[in-house]
Amino acid sequence: MRETLAEWRPAVDEAIADLVPREIDADYLETFYGEATYEYDPDGIQRALADPLWELLDRGGKRWRAVLFLVFVEGFGEDPEEFLRYACIPEILHNGTIIVDDVEDEASMRRGGPALHHVFSQDVALNAGNALYFLPLKLLTAGQTDLPDDRRLAAYEMLMHELNRTHLGQGMDICWHNERDVRVTSDQFLEMCACKTGCLARIVARLAAIVTGQPENVEAAVAEYAELTAIAFQIGDDILDVENSLGRAGDFGKSFGNDIREGKKTLLVIHALEESPPEKATRLAEILAADGNTDDEILEALSIIEEAGSIEYAREQALELAADARAALDGLEFDDETDRKLREFTEFVIERDV
Repeated sequence: MRETLAEWRPAVDEAIADLVPREIDADYLETFYGEATYEYDPDGIQRALADPLWELLDRGGKRWRAVLFLVFVEGFGEDPEEFLRYACIPEILHNGTIIVDDVEDEASMRRGGPALHHVFSQDVALNAGNALYFLPLKLLTAGQTDLPDDRRLAAYEMLMHELNRTHLGQGMDICWHNERDVRVTSDQFLEMCACKTGCLARIVARLAAIVTGQPENVEAAVAEYAELTAIAFQIGDDILDVENSLGRAGDFGKSFGNDIREGKKTLLVIHALEESPPEKATRLAEILAADGNTDDEILEALSIIEEAGSIEYAREQALELAADARAALDGLEFDDETDRKLREFTEFVIERDV
């Protein structure tokens, strides 16, 4: 799957550049957004939209959502190059969410550099992030697509459903973040992941099925695969944050002890609070609730999580979810190469070190 990601990433970036050019001019604005009522300011839109997006994209990211979309399209018997524009929809949406997430989380770093609100200011970052929620929808307007009307409507309705659930997940995460007490159950955490992370992955799979005209049972199966894989990905991300802070992972692109500093209620934290001796559980909760932490306190919290066996527990949960995701593919008539890529991807999201 790593080879597939590397192969398709340049083409994905070129397709994104067709939608949001690196250099904004009046011709692009009038072609994509329609004739101005009075006069556009290309320079202002450049600094408010294109610059933040490309600052983030140029830092890296594997574009796995876009590439997974293309893998599905090819597996459905279509030429993926003909659907590259639609592959941009989940990728642009994802980048919009992380810009806004970083503001909400008061994050300091993203992909090895300062979070965008530290580079462009909070107002520019929020506007750019919000714009990226809406920009991909234009690809489904009558003037931008040749999809049959029934598929276009189905894609719209799907996006509205999944994006609304995405915000349910983010809302739960924010609420828990702002509470001093940890009252979250494992099932509630997994539901948050299913909404916040899983829905973007469901968009990938469902959109590929819709634009290629697949039956409902196929759309449902690939959506389940994508959702479960994304939840495993999120747990893997939380494991990486801990292991990076313990010096065991690669260049993760986030600051030391990021999740602890933010007071995040991850699956590892929930498990550690349940399994640790009372005094250590209380201490972990205190560190998570604090307005600020020293590096020593971060290491103390990480030690409590490690001693509780929470890293191993979380990895086992992620592996089970990945196995369930592979099982969702059973019965689908993909060619051997597509089936191999999809099954390998469920392993990649857990075993990656960056």
